[in-house]
Amino acid sequence: LLACGHIRPWQLSGVYVHHFLQAAADDFERHCREVCAKLKVPLSVQKVDARHLHGCSPEDAARRARYAALAEVVQAEWPEVHDVVLAQHADDQVETLLLALSRGAGLPGLACMPAVAERHGVTYHRPWLDVPGSQLRDALRAAGETWVEDPTNTDTRYTRNRIRAQLLPVIEQAFPSFRQTFARSASHAAQAQTLLQELAEQDLQIVGNPPAIKALQQLSEARQSNVLRLWLALEHSQASAAQLQALLVQVKACTTRGHHIDIKVGRGFVRRDGAVLRCYNL
Repeated sequence: LLACGHIRPWQLSGVYVHHFLQAAADDFERHCREVCAKLKVPLSVQKVDARHLHGCSPEDAARRARYAALAEVVQAEWPEVHDVVLAQHADDQVETLLLALSRGAGLPGLACMPAVAERHGVTYHRPWLDVPGSQLRDALRAAGETWVEDPTNTDTRYTRNRIRAQLLPVIEQAFPSFRQTFARSASHAAQAQTLLQELAEQDLQIVGNPPAIKALQQLSEARQSNVLRLWLALEHSQASAAQLQALLVQVKACTTRGHHIDIKVGRGFVRRDGAVLRCYNL
């Protein structure tokens, strides 16, 4: 907010999303109001309840609610605005990458947070992804500015906090430039994922939507997996690695008219319907 205020203060607005996840959130809101009043920047406070989103971790639920609220306020209050700036920094990116590795994530997960991304009709910018958090805090101190710390940041029951408090200091001792090199790896993963997405879109034109089984069988297993993930995403479904592998086995074995395919995928099923596959969500 301070940096943007130096560039175009007359075009700046602030948004605070209150998640109702901890008592300190009211203090966060007061701090945001004080900062925006000082800078003469209009502030919109969006209140969301992310506590009971089914099928999501608390962090995922809060993230989904936050982005939905940001898009809603931008479109409702400032329809001429199409860009939102976020303050995630290099440490956040490293933590995201290590979390993705710990979960066995594929390229989309390893790509981490993009510097520029579009969601819900809004373009999000993250200009600090190559800047360590310590450097940002030093800059705030030099400017005489204060900030608030999330009290849950020291709670090592959360995996991300254990990474921050226990793992990153050890990695920094062994690899002092790890923030830059990890960010470069995430960038390579993002570039590779872009290529896979383009290939999946081309293959979907070949196999059709819904995908024809015989056309799928003409592709390599890797390309089958790639295009099926895209197709499932378009059907608002997502397969685990085990579910997708089971589906690939069935597609390969489907050489007779009577072969039956019925695989649990996400919250629904993929079933054979004559010559094609269809997705049925519950």
